Amino acid sequence: MYGGQAVIEGVMMRSPRFFSIACRRRSDQQIIVKLESVEQIVPPFLQFLRKPFLRGTLALIDAMAMGIKALTYSANIQMEDETGAATASEDRQAASAANLAMGEGIAERDGVRPAPHGSEPLPPAAAAKAAAPQSINGIAIGATTVISLLFGYALFWIFPDQLTNLILPHHASSVHAHSWRMQIAGSVIDGLIRLLVFFIYLGLISRLAHVKRVFEYHGAEHKAINTLEAGQDLTLDNVRAASRIHPRCGTNFIFIVLTTAILVFVVIPRYRLADGIGLVLLSMLYKLLLLPVVAGISFEILKFAGSHRDKKWAQAMIAPGLWTQYITTRVPDDSQLEVSIASLKSVWDREHENGDAAKSSDAEPAAEVA
Repeated sequence: MYGGQAVIEGVMMRSPRFFSIACRRRSDQQIIVKLESVEQIVPPFLQFLRKPFLRGTLALIDAMAMGIKALTYSANIQMEDETGAATASEDRQAASAANLAMGEGIAERDGVRPAPHGSEPLPPAAAAKAAAPQSINGIAIGATTVISLLFGYALFWIFPDQLTNLILPHHASSVHAHSWRMQIAGSVIDGLIRLLVFFIYLGLISRLAHVKRVFEYHGAEHKAINTLEAGQDLTLDNVRAASRIHPRCGTNFIFIVLTTAILVFVVIPRYRLADGIGLVLLSMLYKLLLLPVVAGISFEILKFAGSHRDKKWAQAMIAPGLWTQYITTRVPDDSQLEVSIASLKSVWDREHENGDAAKSSDAEPAAEVA
């Protein structure tokens, strides 16, 4: 029930009830940890959304909301270095306290250095000046997220669909000549193009220096979770020796979504622009409406394979998604492993404080995506 995400120079980890964001500050190389409670996104009257085949969409929404929050915080930490903002803000003091609360033993054993704490709060004018870049940064990340979603939908759904229409014979997408054989052929071609675009996209962005850093932290996150799930202590030696591949990885989830869509979208009629822009838009709308179905099925496949990770047939079922992680993860260095250890140990200690660990049934589903 533990999962996470790589962020800017750091790692976000979450347990059923808590999440932490650990980042290494560039100026002094100290690890800053922020620990918070997970906000439940499902009100009581919508608890049915946590049932099998419905919780996949919930997991996507939850992971996106928490991911944006983690990215914003990690970006703010790095921006403070660049803008010269003071380090004694309220968030910094809370982060330092959380870092110390997770245990000085980590610092002594594995080289994690808690941030200093106890300094005086900033004066109101200075605090407002320090908060201004963070507000702008939050707005920028929010705008970037919206643009990225639109770009992603166009790149991975609209473009493959229209390219498939160009490849198929004209009558295959005509409203006057619907054929199940052509529907199946169109869905398969559409899906293969989508997968090809996905791999090309990953290959291109993996060449960017800052993306490589994120992929290294992604590997560090997996290594820490694999160590925990193996029942081993979260020491630097144990985490370093763990695999950077994990069956519940979000990359694996995306791959399963893309392949599951081939089967689900076969029921949607295909239309060319020549058939009318209205019919083309209607087809796109059908795909949007069916995405929760695709996500629900894919999440159950991911969860099932993760719970049977020691079985060869389960490994074979998700093998392509596991192979994809060799692109989206990189071998981390020890300093990155220290960050992942600090983040995971923080939520583990808080989750088990006073022996009060949450039952798995109390957890939001996104905690199961690593």
